Amino acid sequence: MTVPVGPPAALPEELEALTRRLRLPHLRRIAPEVLATAKAQRWEPAEVVKALLVEELAGRDRSAAATRRFAAGFPTGKTFASWDEAACSIPAPTQAALRSLEWVARAENLVVCGPSGTGKSFFLEALGQAAVEAGRKVSWFSLEALGAMVRRCRADDSVAKVVGRILRADLIVVDDIGLLPVSTDAAEGLYRLVDAAYERRSVAISSNLHPSGFDELMPKTLATATVDRLMHHAHVCVTSGDSVRLAQAVSGAGVKSLGAQASVSTKRSAGARGVANAAGA
Repeated sequence: MTVPVGPPAALPEELEALTRRLRLPHLRRIAPEVLATAKAQRWEPAEVVKALLVEELAGRDRSAAATRRFAAGFPTGKTFASWDEAACSIPAPTQAALRSLEWVARAENLVVCGPSGTGKSFFLEALGQAAVEAGRKVSWFSLEALGAMVRRCRADDSVAKVVGRILRADLIVVDDIGLLPVSTDAAEGLYRLVDAAYERRSVAISSNLHPSGFDELMPKTLATATVDRLMHHAHVCVTSGDSVRLAQAVSGAGVKSLGAQASVSTKRSAGARGVANAAGA
């Protein structure tokens, strides 16, 4: 859009009031610029209406995506913009197929398992972010969060109701299974979620263990029932290789020098003493 020289005139009060009443905030924001451009370039009336409505729709899409992203609860905000496809041990064709999100539309599951630091969580979060951009709802959980949910809801027997609300999402991600011992509550939460989502919603998990080894982490009965439902319609990706984080640490990438660390520690200690002194005063 070519913008004429000089600031565009503000909307007349009557038009501004109408856009507020009709709840058209994005149209209202761009309208002065569009009207000024339309006047300078002698647009047809239909072009003006189209430009205004396109901007309103685009603004609503951006707002909706931001709302879905916030509701998802992603841990770091990683996306495919910073993803190194070649550095991942998952075959490139498999990555491309998963990034299409067709498996989410079919309510299929995804299991990404392998050693720590091989990109499992990064890949799942980037897939979740892509799903949000595609208009889908996503929910992100740690296994500990599922256990806390079960404990919190057991008192009023509302676990099924809460799981039902979680299933409003198209894709539910459970991250980092196998790093810590699994409590009975967490095992129950994972089972309830996988069981309720079976053939209705997609569940994606990352794990240090292949699901066949989940009986090492949780009661065998729960593990068997969970894995049976999880793997029935599942894509399994096994990552391999050295930890990317460890490799960066060894090479010095992203690690401060000892002198810098000492400086930061000294400043933090001084700051802590200052807070303590202020509290004592």
